[in-house]
Amino acid sequence: MAFYRSPLLASTFPIAAVSDRVDSAKNAAQAKVDSAKAQVNSAVANVKDAAKPPPTGADLYARFAIAGAVCCAVTHGALTPVDVVKTRIQLEPEVYNKGMIGGFRQVIAKEGGGALLTGLGPTVLGYALQGAFKFGGYEFWKKTFIDQFGIEAARENRQAIYLASAGIAEFFADIALCPLEATRIRLVSQPTFANGLLGGFARIAREEGVKGFYSGFGPILFKQVPYTMAKFGVFEVVFEKAIQATGKPKSELSDGTLSALNLGSGLIAGFAAAIISQPADTLLSKINKTKGLPGESISSRLIKMAGELGPAGLFTGMGARLVMIGTLTAGQFAIYADIKRALGATGGVEIAKVQTA
Repeated sequence: MAFYRSPLLASTFPIAAVSDRVDSAKNAAQAKVDSAKAQVNSAVANVKDAAKPPPTGADLYARFAIAGAVCCAVTHGALTPVDVVKTRIQLEPEVYNKGMIGGFRQVIAKEGGGALLTGLGPTVLGYALQGAFKFGGYEFWKKTFIDQFGIEAARENRQAIYLASAGIAEFFADIALCPLEATRIRLVSQPTFANGLLGGFARIAREEGVKGFYSGFGPILFKQVPYTMAKFGVFEVVFEKAIQATGKPKSELSDGTLSALNLGSGLIAGFAAAIISQPADTLLSKINKTKGLPGESISSRLIKMAGELGPAGLFTGMGARLVMIGTLTAGQFAIYADIKRALGATGGVEIAKVQTA
Protein backbone atom coordinates (compact mmCIF):
# COMPACT_ATOMS: atom_id res chain seq x y z
CA MET A 1 0.00 0.00 0.00
CA ALA A 2 1.51 3.33 -0.97
CA PHE A 3 2.04 5.93 1.78
CA TYR A 4 0.23 9.18 1.04
CA ARG A 5 2.35 12.34 1.53
CA SER A 6 0.38 15.51 2.05
CA PRO A 7 1.65 18.50 0.10
CA LEU A 8 0.60 20.78 2.98
CA LEU A 9 2.62 18.78 5.52
CA ALA A 10 5.62 18.66 3.25
CA SER A 11 5.65 22.41 2.87
CA THR A 12 5.39 23.04 6.63
CA PHE A 13 8.88 21.79 7.57
CA PRO A 14 10.91 24.23 5.44
CA ILE A 15 8.80 27.12 6.72
CA ALA A 16 9.41 26.07 10.34
CA ALA A 17 13.15 25.76 9.73
CA VAL A 18 13.27 29.23 8.19
CA SER A 19 11.29 30.61 11.12
CA ASP A 20 13.74 29.08 13.60
CA ARG A 21 16.66 30.61 11.74
CA VAL A 22 15.00 34.01 11.74
CA ASP A 23 14.39 33.79 15.52
CA SER A 24 17.98 32.72 16.08
CA ALA A 25 19.24 35.67 14.02
CA LYS A 26 16.97 38.03 15.95
CA ASN A 27 18.29 36.72 19.29
CA ALA A 28 21.90 37.04 18.15
CA ALA A 29 21.26 40.58 16.96
CA GLN A 30 19.54 41.49 20.23
CA ALA A 31 22.46 40.04 22.21
CA LYS A 32 24.86 42.23 20.23
CA VAL A 33 22.68 45.27 20.82
CA ASP A 34 22.52 44.52 24.57
CA SER A 35 26.30 44.05 24.69
CA ALA A 36 26.84 47.36 22.90
CA LYS A 37 24.45 49.11 25.28
CA ALA A 38 26.32 47.67 28.28
CA GLN A 39 29.63 48.89 26.87
CA VAL A 40 28.22 52.35 26.24
CA ASN A 41 26.76 52.51 29.76
CA SER A 42 30.08 51.37 31.25
CA ALA A 43 31.96 54.00 29.25
CA VAL A 44 29.51 56.68 30.36
CA ALA A 45 29.88 55.59 34.01
CA ASN A 46 33.67 55.72 33.71
CA VAL A 47 33.52 59.20 32.24
CA LYS A 48 31.23 60.33 35.08
CA ASP A 49 33.55 58.80 37.68
CA ALA A 50 36.56 60.45 36.09
CA ALA A 51 34.73 63.77 36.10
CA LYS A 52 33.97 63.54 39.82
CA PRO A 53 36.31 65.68 41.88
CA PRO A 54 38.43 63.72 44.38
CA PRO A 55 37.23 63.80 48.01
CA THR A 56 38.53 66.63 50.14
CA GLY A 57 38.13 67.97 53.67
CA ALA A 58 36.08 65.94 56.13
CA ASP A 59 35.08 63.46 53.42
CA LEU A 60 38.71 62.67 52.65
CA TYR A 61 39.76 62.28 56.29
CA ALA A 62 36.72 60.12 57.02
CA ARG A 63 37.95 57.75 54.31
CA PHE A 64 41.43 57.75 55.83
CA ALA A 65 39.83 56.92 59.19
CA ILE A 66 37.78 54.07 57.73
CA ALA A 67 40.87 52.60 56.07
CA GLY A 68 42.79 52.91 59.34
CA ALA A 69 40.00 51.30 61.36
CA VAL A 70 39.77 48.32 59.02
CA CYS A 71 43.50 47.69 58.74
CA CYS A 72 44.06 47.84 62.51
CA ALA A 73 40.99 45.78 63.44
CA VAL A 74 41.82 43.05 60.91
CA THR A 75 45.51 42.75 61.77
CA HIS A 76 45.17 42.96 65.55
CA GLY A 77 42.18 40.62 65.51
CA ALA A 78 44.02 38.05 63.38
CA LEU A 79 47.00 38.13 65.76
CA THR A 80 44.96 37.77 68.95
CA PRO A 81 46.43 34.28 69.66
CA VAL A 82 49.98 35.67 69.48
CA ASP A 83 48.97 38.57 71.74
CA VAL A 84 47.48 36.15 74.28
CA VAL A 85 50.69 34.13 74.46
CA LYS A 86 52.84 37.27 74.55
CA THR A 87 50.80 38.70 77.43
CA ARG A 88 50.98 35.43 79.39
CA ILE A 89 54.77 35.34 78.97
CA GLN A 90 55.00 38.93 80.26
CA LEU A 91 52.70 38.36 83.24
CA GLU A 92 53.87 34.89 84.31
CA PRO A 93 57.40 34.35 82.98
CA GLU A 94 58.03 31.72 85.62
CA VAL A 95 55.22 29.60 84.14
CA TYR A 96 55.37 30.48 80.45
CA ASN A 97 59.13 30.11 80.02
CA LYS A 98 59.36 27.92 76.93
CA GLY A 99 59.26 30.59 74.22
CA MET A 100 56.43 31.52 71.90
CA ILE A 101 55.77 28.05 70.43
CA GLY A 102 55.99 26.48 73.86
CA GLY A 103 53.63 29.15 75.17
CA PHE A 104 51.05 28.21 72.56
CA ARG A 105 51.27 24.58 73.61
CA GLN A 106 50.99 25.45 77.31
CA VAL A 107 47.88 27.60 76.82
CA ILE A 108 46.17 24.98 74.66
CA ALA A 109 47.06 22.12 77.02
CA LYS A 110 45.86 24.02 80.07
CA GLU A 111 42.76 25.84 78.77
CA GLY A 112 41.99 24.55 75.29
CA GLY A 113 42.38 26.15 71.88
CA GLY A 114 39.58 28.62 72.52
CA ALA A 115 41.71 30.39 75.13
CA LEU A 116 43.90 31.73 72.31
CA LEU A 117 41.00 33.96 71.25
CA THR A 118 40.54 35.47 74.72
CA GLY A 119 40.04 39.21 74.40
CA LEU A 120 39.16 39.10 70.68
CA GLY A 121 36.16 41.43 71.15
CA PRO A 122 37.96 44.29 72.91
CA THR A 123 40.94 43.80 70.61
CA VAL A 124 38.93 44.26 67.41
CA LEU A 125 36.81 47.14 68.72
CA GLY A 126 39.63 48.89 70.55
CA TYR A 127 42.05 48.81 67.66
CA ALA A 128 39.37 49.78 65.14
CA LEU A 129 38.83 52.97 67.15
CA GLN A 130 42.54 53.45 67.61
CA GLY A 131 43.23 52.86 63.92
CA ALA A 132 40.65 55.43 62.86
CA PHE A 133 42.16 58.09 65.11
CA LYS A 134 45.76 57.07 64.39
CA PHE A 135 45.76 56.86 60.60
CA GLY A 136 43.12 59.53 60.05
CA GLY A 137 44.80 61.78 62.60
CA TYR A 138 48.24 61.20 61.11
CA GLU A 139 47.03 62.34 57.69
CA PHE A 140 45.25 65.34 59.22
CA TRP A 141 48.20 66.55 61.29
CA LYS A 142 50.66 65.96 58.47
CA LYS A 143 48.55 68.16 56.19
CA THR A 144 48.21 70.76 58.96
CA PHE A 145 51.99 71.01 59.38
CA ILE A 146 52.51 71.16 55.62
CA ASP A 147 50.03 74.03 55.33
CA GLN A 148 51.74 75.80 58.24
CA PHE A 149 55.30 75.59 56.91
CA GLY A 150 54.74 75.38 53.16
CA ILE A 151 55.44 72.44 50.87
CA GLU A 152 59.16 73.11 50.31
CA ALA A 153 60.03 73.66 53.99
CA ALA A 154 57.89 70.64 54.90
CA ARG A 155 59.76 68.47 52.41
CA GLU A 156 63.10 69.51 53.89
CA ASN A 157 61.87 68.74 57.40
CA ARG A 158 59.65 65.79 56.56
CA GLN A 159 61.06 63.41 59.18
CA ALA A 160 60.18 65.87 61.96
CA ILE A 161 56.68 66.27 60.49
CA TYR A 162 56.21 62.48 60.30
CA LEU A 163 57.21 62.08 63.95
CA ALA A 164 55.17 65.01 65.27
CA SER A 165 52.05 64.04 63.30
CA ALA A 166 52.26 60.44 64.49
CA GLY A 167 52.78 61.43 68.13
CA ILE A 168 49.82 63.82 68.26
CA ALA A 169 47.53 61.39 66.43
CA GLU A 170 48.46 58.56 68.78
CA PHE A 171 47.71 60.62 71.88
CA PHE A 172 44.08 61.00 70.87
CA ALA A 173 43.92 57.41 69.61
CA ASP A 174 45.00 56.16 73.03
CA ILE A 175 42.15 57.97 74.76
CA ALA A 176 39.80 55.77 72.72
CA LEU A 177 41.90 52.61 73.05
CA CYS A 178 42.76 52.60 76.75
CA PRO A 179 39.44 51.34 78.24
CA LEU A 180 39.26 48.45 75.79
CA GLU A 181 42.93 47.56 76.20
CA ALA A 182 42.44 47.47 79.98
CA THR A 183 39.50 45.12 79.49
CA ARG A 184 41.46 42.90 77.09
CA ILE A 185 44.42 42.53 79.44
CA ARG A 186 42.15 41.74 82.39
CA LEU A 187 40.39 39.02 80.37
CA VAL A 188 43.69 37.51 79.22
CA SER A 189 45.42 37.66 82.60
CA GLN A 190 42.38 36.46 84.58
CA PRO A 191 40.44 33.93 82.48
CA THR A 192 37.61 33.80 85.03
CA PHE A 193 37.27 37.59 85.28
CA ALA A 194 34.32 37.79 82.86
CA ASN A 195 32.76 35.99 79.92
CA GLY A 196 33.71 38.52 77.25
CA LEU A 197 33.93 42.17 76.26
CA LEU A 198 30.63 43.38 77.68
CA GLY A 199 30.97 41.43 80.91
CA GLY A 200 34.55 42.55 81.47
CA PHE A 201 33.80 46.17 80.62
CA ALA A 202 30.79 46.22 82.93
CA ARG A 203 32.70 44.64 85.82
CA ILE A 204 35.57 47.14 85.64
CA ALA A 205 33.08 50.02 85.44
CA ARG A 206 31.13 48.67 88.42
CA GLU A 207 34.08 47.84 90.67
CA GLU A 208 36.66 50.45 89.74
CA GLY A 209 34.95 53.20 87.77
CA VAL A 210 36.68 55.36 85.16
CA LYS A 211 39.99 55.06 87.03
CA GLY A 212 40.04 51.34 86.33
CA PHE A 213 39.87 51.93 82.59
CA TYR A 214 42.60 54.57 82.60
CA SER A 215 44.98 53.16 85.21
CA GLY A 216 47.20 52.16 82.31
CA PHE A 217 46.89 55.44 80.38
CA GLY A 218 50.38 56.58 81.40
CA PRO A 219 52.13 53.40 80.28
CA ILE A 220 49.96 53.10 77.19
CA LEU A 221 51.11 56.58 76.14
CA PHE A 222 54.67 55.64 77.06
CA LYS A 223 54.29 52.56 74.89
CA GLN A 224 52.10 53.68 71.99
CA VAL A 225 53.40 57.19 71.28
CA PRO A 226 57.06 56.13 70.71
CA TYR A 227 55.78 53.01 68.93
CA THR A 228 53.64 55.00 66.51
CA MET A 229 56.30 57.65 65.96
CA ALA A 230 58.80 54.93 65.07
CA LYS A 231 56.20 53.07 63.02
CA PHE A 232 55.31 55.99 60.75
CA GLY A 233 58.73 57.64 60.79
CA VAL A 234 60.64 54.50 59.82
CA PHE A 235 57.99 53.42 57.32
CA GLU A 236 58.04 56.74 55.48
CA VAL A 237 61.84 56.75 55.20
CA VAL A 238 62.11 53.09 54.14
CA PHE A 239 59.24 53.40 51.66
CA GLU A 240 60.81 56.54 50.16
CA LYS A 241 64.12 54.69 49.69
CA ALA A 242 62.33 51.69 48.22
CA ILE A 243 60.55 53.86 45.64
CA GLN A 244 63.84 55.51 44.72
CA ALA A 245 65.45 52.08 44.28
CA THR A 246 62.91 51.15 41.59
CA GLY A 247 64.13 54.02 39.43
CA LYS A 248 60.55 54.84 38.46
CA PRO A 249 58.03 57.47 39.49
CA LYS A 250 55.56 56.21 42.07
CA SER A 251 52.69 56.85 39.64
CA GLU A 252 54.17 54.37 37.16
CA LEU A 253 54.43 51.47 39.60
CA SER A 254 51.77 48.76 39.54
CA ASP A 255 49.42 48.18 42.45
CA GLY A 256 51.14 44.84 43.08
CA THR A 257 54.56 46.47 43.30
CA LEU A 258 53.27 49.18 45.63
CA SER A 259 51.65 46.54 47.87
CA ALA A 260 54.94 44.63 48.05
CA LEU A 261 56.84 47.81 48.93
CA ASN A 262 54.25 48.63 51.59
CA LEU A 263 54.63 45.16 53.11
CA GLY A 264 58.41 45.24 53.17
CA SER A 265 58.62 48.79 54.53
CA GLY A 266 55.96 48.01 57.12
CA LEU A 267 57.85 44.92 58.30
CA ILE A 268 61.02 46.92 58.94
CA ALA A 269 59.03 49.70 60.63
CA GLY A 270 57.27 47.11 62.80
CA PHE A 271 60.53 45.63 64.06
CA ALA A 272 61.88 49.08 64.99
CA ALA A 273 58.63 50.06 66.71
CA ALA A 274 58.44 46.79 68.66
CA ILE A 275 61.93 47.16 70.12
CA ILE A 276 61.41 50.80 71.10
CA SER A 277 58.07 50.18 72.82
CA GLN A 278 58.73 46.78 74.45
CA PRO A 279 59.51 48.00 78.03
CA ALA A 280 56.31 50.03 78.19
CA ASP A 281 54.30 47.15 76.75
CA THR A 282 55.51 44.91 79.58
CA LEU A 283 54.65 47.54 82.21
CA LEU A 284 51.21 48.04 80.63
CA SER A 285 50.45 44.33 80.93
CA LYS A 286 51.62 44.30 84.55
CA ILE A 287 49.75 47.41 85.70
CA ASN A 288 46.46 46.27 84.17
CA LYS A 289 46.67 42.80 85.72
CA THR A 290 45.78 43.92 89.26
CA LYS A 291 44.44 46.93 91.11
CA GLY A 292 46.85 49.30 92.83
CA LEU A 293 47.13 49.60 96.60
CA PRO A 294 45.09 52.32 98.33
CA GLY A 295 46.79 55.69 97.83
CA GLU A 296 49.36 54.27 95.40
CA SER A 297 49.85 56.47 92.33
CA ILE A 298 50.33 55.15 88.82
CA SER A 299 53.82 56.63 88.55
CA SER A 300 54.94 55.00 91.80
CA ARG A 301 53.54 51.67 90.62
CA LEU A 302 55.42 51.97 87.33
CA ILE A 303 58.72 52.81 89.04
CA LYS A 304 58.26 49.94 91.47
CA MET A 305 57.45 47.45 88.70
CA ALA A 306 60.35 48.58 86.52
CA GLY A 307 62.73 48.16 89.45
CA GLU A 308 61.44 44.69 90.20
CA LEU A 309 61.63 43.55 86.60
CA GLY A 310 65.01 45.00 85.67
CA PRO A 311 66.23 45.46 82.06
CA ALA A 312 65.91 41.77 81.21
CA GLY A 313 62.41 41.54 82.65
CA LEU A 314 61.24 44.59 80.71
CA PHE A 315 62.11 42.80 77.47
CA THR A 316 60.36 39.55 78.40
CA GLY A 317 58.35 38.23 75.44
CA MET A 318 60.41 40.19 72.91
CA GLY A 319 60.49 37.32 70.41
CA ALA A 320 56.73 36.93 70.35
CA ARG A 321 56.24 40.66 70.10
CA LEU A 322 58.66 41.02 67.18
CA VAL A 323 56.66 38.41 65.28
CA MET A 324 53.39 40.07 66.22
CA ILE A 325 54.30 43.71 65.63
CA GLY A 326 56.36 43.07 62.51
CA THR A 327 53.55 41.07 60.93
CA LEU A 328 50.68 43.35 61.86
CA THR A 329 52.53 46.56 60.91
CA ALA A 330 53.39 45.15 57.49
CA GLY A 331 49.79 44.07 57.05
CA GLN A 332 48.42 47.40 58.24
CA PHE A 333 50.32 49.52 55.74
CA ALA A 334 49.49 47.17 52.87
CA ILE A 335 45.78 47.00 53.73
CA TYR A 336 45.62 50.73 54.47
CA ALA A 337 47.04 51.64 51.05
CA ASP A 338 44.72 49.21 49.24
CA ILE A 339 41.61 50.47 51.02
CA LYS A 340 42.59 54.10 50.39
CA ARG A 341 42.82 53.34 46.68
CA ALA A 342 39.47 51.54 46.74
CA LEU A 343 37.83 54.49 48.51
CA GLY A 344 39.44 57.05 46.22
CA ALA A 345 41.25 58.58 49.19
CA THR A 346 44.40 59.45 47.28
CA GLY A 347 44.40 63.18 47.98
CA GLY A 348 47.05 63.21 50.70
CA VAL A 349 49.95 65.62 50.25
CA GLU A 350 53.22 63.96 49.21
CA ILE A 351 56.41 65.37 50.74
CA ALA A 352 58.74 62.42 50.20
CA LYS A 353 61.67 63.07 47.88
CA VAL A 354 60.60 60.68 45.13
CA GLN A 355 59.54 61.19 41.55
CA THR A 356 55.75 61.41 41.39
CA ALA A 357 55.34 61.87 37.65
